[in-house]
Amino acid sequence: MMIQAVLGNPHHPEYGVATIPFPIPRDQYAHCMKLLEALEIGDAVKADCQVQEINSFYSVLKRTEMLTVNVEELNYLAKRLDSFDTGEAAQFQAMAHKLELFELKDLINLTFCCQQATVITDFSDLAAIGRDHYMNLHGGSASVDELNALDGEETARRLIESGGGTITPYGVVYDSGMKLEQVYDGRFFPCYYYEPNAITVAVTSKAEPEDTEHITWLFLPMVQEEIDRALLRGGITDPSEIRLSLEDSWLPHEVLDLLDMDHVDISELNALVQALDEFSDMSIRKYAAAAVMARPHTTEQAKHLAENLDLFDFAPSASTPEEYGKYMIQKPGRFDYDENLDAFYDYEKYGTERMNAEDGMFTDRGYIAYKGYTSMEEVMNGSQSSHMEMGGFSR
Repeated sequence: MMIQAVLGNPHHPEYGVATIPFPIPRDQYAHCMKLLEALEIGDAVKADCQVQEINSFYSVLKRTEMLTVNVEELNYLAKRLDSFDTGEAAQFQAMAHKLELFELKDLINLTFCCQQATVITDFSDLAAIGRDHYMNLHGGSASVDELNALDGEETARRLIESGGGTITPYGVVYDSGMKLEQVYDGRFFPCYYYEPNAITVAVTSKAEPEDTEHITWLFLPMVQEEIDRALLRGGITDPSEIRLSLEDSWLPHEVLDLLDMDHVDISELNALVQALDEFSDMSIRKYAAAAVMARPHTTEQAKHLAENLDLFDFAPSASTPEEYGKYMIQKPGRFDYDENLDAFYDYEKYGTERMNAEDGMFTDRGYIAYKGYTSMEEVMNGSQSSHMEMGGFSR
């Protein structure tokens, strides 16, 4: 928890308050929105939450107390700050103090440029100060040769003697000509990868040109309430009027190649990602192979396929009957395999016999075989019964 905020209704203080953690954990998002809704606040777009109290390592945020803010902006700001290291935190707080920033829009924009500033909290190591300042001036990176050739102490002296420092509670800050650019326009949050392993979807309205900058970024999986509110912020009220583009995805290409993204429902895509969210790398490989065999054409079919992956046997990387037979014989728990007798096993014969007796095929991921009682079409349509054979390898 980066921030804990006590929020109330500025027009009805008698309604009480709600204490909300920021960034709001995914599994608490719907609950937190209900708490705010009970106070008749928490609009997705409007600033209607009065900050009664805020507790955070970022003490500079205390200046937002008694201001009326938008809950989604506060959540986005908390996500940005949650990724900062100690140096960036000092840069953010010192520059927020120097520029006397209060509005969340300005604070959000500051997170994208505060790294240009240099903050000195200890003047005893001039060489380190000089190196840090040089790095800040060059986007946070420099080659080893550049740093070796740098006279850090002289760089620090010139900085200090310039007289451009401002004393703040967080150190002496030098803004180095930093400009507070409007990366965030007050409505559309810039793309920011906060959740690990998320699938990034750019959502735009079909009423906008294809190259519009009015993009709503979704990072699946998300709770449905968060998706709905994000679309509302983007001015999208009709889900059928949205344009989807996958910008970053770990979904196997075997699945993506079968789906028509022009007709994908965002809620169904989210459900598919939720079904795959806990899959291991091996399970993803197995799922990709199963998709080649089953050929789902909708996200709903792809989801049902993921939910019934136990109905498939999978031999990873197997591309011949011999490799398949060897995998099956050597797999722990299937046979009493003895490596000393390896030369006497007829892997090809066994693999061929198994293939002739089952519904399977080779794919680029390995050999996949369906072991259910009903058709794969029924599985993908969600109509298969619980009486199916649950043989094969578990996920």
